[in-house]
Amino acid sequence: MNALNFYAGPRALAHIRSHGLRARDVAVVPAAAGGPKGLIFQSLDQWLFGEWLPAAPRERTLIGSSIGAWRLAAACHADPAAAFERLGRLYCDQRYTAKPTRDEIDLVCQRLLGDFLGDHAGEVVNHPHHRLHLLAVRGLRQLDAPRHRYAEMRGFAAATLLNLGARERLAHMLERVVIGDARDPAPWLREKFDGFTTHFAALSDANLAPALLASGTLPMLMKPVGGIAGAPPGSYWDGGIIDYNLALPYSRIGGADAGELVLYPHFGEHIVPGWLDKGLPWRRAARGPNRGWLDNVVIAAPSPAFLRTLPRGKLPDRKDFNHYGLDHDARGAAWRRAIAEGARLRDELAAFAERPELSRIRPV
Repeated sequence: MNALNFYAGPRALAHIRSHGLRARDVAVVPAAAGGPKGLIFQSLDQWLFGEWLPAAPRERTLIGSSIGAWRLAAACHADPAAAFERLGRLYCDQRYTAKPTRDEIDLVCQRLLGDFLGDHAGEVVNHPHHRLHLLAVRGLRQLDAPRHRYAEMRGFAAATLLNLGARERLAHMLERVVIGDARDPAPWLREKFDGFTTHFAALSDANLAPALLASGTLPMLMKPVGGIAGAPPGSYWDGGIIDYNLALPYSRIGGADAGELVLYPHFGEHIVPGWLDKGLPWRRAARGPNRGWLDNVVIAAPSPAFLRTLPRGKLPDRKDFNHYGLDHDARGAAWRRAIAEGARLRDELAAFAERPELSRIRPV
């Protein structure tokens, strides 16, 4: 049984065929939203950012939303292996009452974030090689500054209906905000590529924590985040609402002939553009007019056979909070078992990087 499936765009496949999968060619590592799903990559992340990529140091862009942003912040610690272990432990240890209020959820998440970052903010934003970019969304119109939860609900109901008609219509209610490393101008992101207005703000040790909190702030369940230093004023929520699986114009990186790869450990083979697109199977990044964006992307995703070996036969997800209820120990044990099983993903990716099996690579 293969624990990982591999998918590649045509440029990425041609490059691997000629040169193999080399750390020195990896220019970008994206990380998707998905809450507890991110736990499955703990061992893989520890190897990727603690061993493989550091062996070929170069400037790399790390870009993520929600739990992906938190994972990549762990990658930017001076000791990434310890940071990923700490993030996983804290995430598994979350505790809530039977019907938590927004204040309770905010408090738990803020404490988790504080314990995760500790006094490491400076090393995260000043990593010698990694250039961290965090994605959040900023509300417009009814979502500019909703006075209460019901106003927020009405705003997101309108956003859902607009998105159902066309993804571009969601731009009427939300903007993308990239809070990122000022050392990395990211020209491939700055030239307009979709219907959303995109703002850029410089990441600093002063705004790292609120930016990470905003990137993972779930609508209705948590209060919107405001007052992010250096970012446009307003109400901020989870970056996955616009950029769930980060359908971004990666093919712009390095030009058409450059061997700059995007290595994407991802939860599945599909790139779903926004959180509101999850139930719309025709909204897949490789099926529309922008399918060329993924030409230089390599996706490594858990196989269906691997998923069947996990607790409840799936990746950890937010539904587990309801399934286990107040039995926090059972939920934590299931998530820790999934983390342990994820070591097989690490081992397969390491073996594939050492000797790629081209027959295992499917088209994106």
